[in-house]
Amino acid sequence: MTTTSSSLPAWLNRRNVIRGAIAAGLAGLIAGGLLLAYLLLYVAPNLPSLEAVTDYRPKIPLRIYTADNALIGEFGEEHRDFVPVKDIPDLMKKSVLAIEDKRFYEHGGIDWVRALGAAKANLGGAMRQGGSTITMQVARNFFLTREKFYGRKLNEVMLAFKIEAALSKDQILELYMNQIYLGQRSFGFGAAAQTYFGKSLKDLSIAEMAMLAGLPQNPARHNPAVNPKRAKQRQQLVLRAMRDADFITEDQYIKAAKETLHISRKGQDFDVHAEYVAELARQVVYAQFKEDSYTKGISVYTTILKADQKAAYESMRRNVLNYDQRHGYRGPEAVITLPSGEEERDDAIEDALQKRPSSDGLIPAVVLEAGPKAVKVQNPAGEEITISGDGLKLVANALSDKAKDSVRLRPGAVIRIMQNDKGGWLITQVPQVSAAFVSLDAVTGGYHAMVGGFDYNLQKFNHVTQAWRQPGSSIKPFVYSAALERGFSPATIINDVPLNLTGAETGNEAWSPRNDDGKYDGPISMRTALSESKNVVSVRILRAITVPYAHGYLGKFGFDLAKHPKNLTLALGTGSVTPAQLAGAYSVFANGGYSVEPYLIAKIVDGEGKVIQEAKPRTTLPDEARVLDPRNVFVMDTMMREVTRSGTAGAAARLGRPDLAGKTGTSSDAVDGWFAGYGGGIVAVSWMGYDDSKSLGGKEFGATVALPIWIDYMRVAMQSRPPQERPTPTGLTQVNGEWLYDEFTGDAARHSLDMDEEPSGAENVEPGTAATPAAPAPAAPAAPNAENIKPVPTGPGR
Repeated sequence: MTTTSSSLPAWLNRRNVIRGAIAAGLAGLIAGGLLLAYLLLYVAPNLPSLEAVTDYRPKIPLRIYTADNALIGEFGEEHRDFVPVKDIPDLMKKSVLAIEDKRFYEHGGIDWVRALGAAKANLGGAMRQGGSTITMQVARNFFLTREKFYGRKLNEVMLAFKIEAALSKDQILELYMNQIYLGQRSFGFGAAAQTYFGKSLKDLSIAEMAMLAGLPQNPARHNPAVNPKRAKQRQQLVLRAMRDADFITEDQYIKAAKETLHISRKGQDFDVHAEYVAELARQVVYAQFKEDSYTKGISVYTTILKADQKAAYESMRRNVLNYDQRHGYRGPEAVITLPSGEEERDDAIEDALQKRPSSDGLIPAVVLEAGPKAVKVQNPAGEEITISGDGLKLVANALSDKAKDSVRLRPGAVIRIMQNDKGGWLITQVPQVSAAFVSLDAVTGGYHAMVGGFDYNLQKFNHVTQAWRQPGSSIKPFVYSAALERGFSPATIINDVPLNLTGAETGNEAWSPRNDDGKYDGPISMRTALSESKNVVSVRILRAITVPYAHGYLGKFGFDLAKHPKNLTLALGTGSVTPAQLAGAYSVFANGGYSVEPYLIAKIVDGEGKVIQEAKPRTTLPDEARVLDPRNVFVMDTMMREVTRSGTAGAAARLGRPDLAGKTGTSSDAVDGWFAGYGGGIVAVSWMGYDDSKSLGGKEFGATVALPIWIDYMRVAMQSRPPQERPTPTGLTQVNGEWLYDEFTGDAARHSLDMDEEPSGAENVEPGTAATPAAPAPAAPAAPNAENIKPVPTGPGR
């Protein structure tokens, strides 16, 4: 007969229970002893040294600054601002403790209560929870990986005990709050505060602190810049934990829970947009220090001025958008299918918008409803915005029933929206045209502003330093300057009539240069010809002074002569320059005739504050740097001032400055639009064009696309710079209101240049001797060198 436990005497049942308990206890003791022995004999001896935490040296990124100390760039895997624990706001610390480790100041490195709760949840083997304390997270962040396996966990535990024995609680918390990764390449709460809110820790609200405190668990999932909804959910959890722990009052909780947070673009992209500058500086530092550049806390101070850079950036953005608006709407960036379910629809919209990050105010959005009078869209924050009235001006045709499918706005269309100055919303688009702007000090050569493109995040190519483009008529002042040295003057009369060159003259094919507007004024002065940018007159002048002479003369200004043709098209700017090179060339006119060496980096400082490298900019202009006769500079300045008063750049006159001078430029078929000029000791060059070299449009010129950028910038940059007037150099005589070299005040000064007939060189012009040309002119000028000349479309002369 089988005996069951229920039929046994009660005392026997109790004895078995006791024996089982004793056996289990002994087994537990043995297991615990074995585990302890394992930890002491095998784990502890192999633990890493704590030098990384006891002698903490955070990786500080390379930082780039303007001359007036505005941060414009950081480079390194870790964006970090070390903040001592004493300077971390109390509520910031408490928000972290509330969600990460409530008993941090009570346990010895391991929170056994929390650990047991986590173990119970993880018995199923899913490893869904961890009982990690802040000390354990410090151990993991400094020494271990985030892989979830028990061997790593034992190491983590032992390291936590070792850290607790070596450091105070405040020291451990300081390490944690400066080392933890919080998304967007930000390490530590100081860096995260700047990244997400553009603030220091001490300026954060409770709601903002709670948002940051929610990041350590999963920086990708709870990132407010990428997943605002999930970030808000996590923030609310942190706020409840703070309230429940009595770290904040009920009133504080309610206020913080309702607070609308604004993720700062300024924190993401820096207050001053100088990304192209920062990249150039990074390249210089990396060439010298290699990978140490990104971890040793090196700081670079550039010559860029904060106000100037902001003015240049904003002017370019505004005027590029204006150009883009003039040329019509191209259609949505994409069209997605909108699910019928609200949650599924939101997920689809979120996914589409994450693929198209904002371009400084050009915010991606998805159309929910579209009609001729109103368009409703959803932005990345999940907000619905209705746009109407003037906000639909750009897309009026896209809302018509007759609109092509590629252009038509409809539900699911991915578009761009932006706010105007009054806070109203309008539909826009990301421009396809490129642009560049650069300015520098005419004496020191230090760059004041540099914008290499519309948006660095969309295109890293720096058009200021890398784009070789045809300068068009902006090259003409250098040809006219050469002519002054060959006996011309502003009063020289040149016949502005059509010019037909035979193949024999060009050495290739027949060529007939034309004025851009098809108008010819007959005999006009050289001053008027430059002011009105007359193409035919410029070719006539070049024929007279000879191509070899003019080509070599360009070397005085720092041009790369190999990139300029040795034929008559040189006069129309068919060579190649970069905006930076053109700015350096115009600085010779701006500073009185001296060559400059443009430079960007003022000084480099190491992590200890020691100056590693420092530029020594000149404050005066040495005689050995002179490349032009002072008389030449003076006369050319008067001619280029005329351009900005009554000529093709007459719009600059509204700045109300008497010292503005420069030249517009438009290359063949309006592929490139330029304005190069100076005033108040500042030289600035603006350019616009397409990277695929298509035309800007039949009604676009340097005066319409580039000059407005220049004007808007100079209005800001010259505010503190008084107008500069030039003293008249010796060796000049004024005849009938025009300045002439003394040696040319005879018959040559009053000659006219009519080149309808076959030229034999510059027989009508007495060669000048005022300055030595960069390349010697022929002893007896012969016919213009027109080797390899080819017919080219006549570029607009403006």
